[in-house]
Amino acid sequence: MLRYLPFLLVLALWIYAFIDCLNTPEEEVKGLPKVAWVFIVLLFGEVLVGPVAWLVAGKKRATATGGGSGARGRRWVAPDDNPEFLKSLRDDKPKPEES
Repeated sequence: MLRYLPFLLVLALWIYAFIDCLNTPEEEVKGLPKVAWVFIVLLFGEVLVGPVAWLVAGKKRATATGGGSGARGRRWVAPDDNPEFLKSLRDDKPKPEES
């Protein structure tokens, strides 16, 4: 059973790199077009060149500091800590009728 382990590890890396390549948005792919990366991962997957190349050089990775730009750089805030959400609650509250 242990003799199949290297084959299974190569297969797992191949599948992971292929799915990661397919799920990556086109604007996050660097170097080559996304279609080219898919073919590289598929054609050179058995010798690990394709998947390793994709994981090392094919995708823009987030920085270690967690910095980012746009919507991905924003952190999620709980509703009770979000001033915009609390303001919208105050705005939606019905005003008491004056008599």
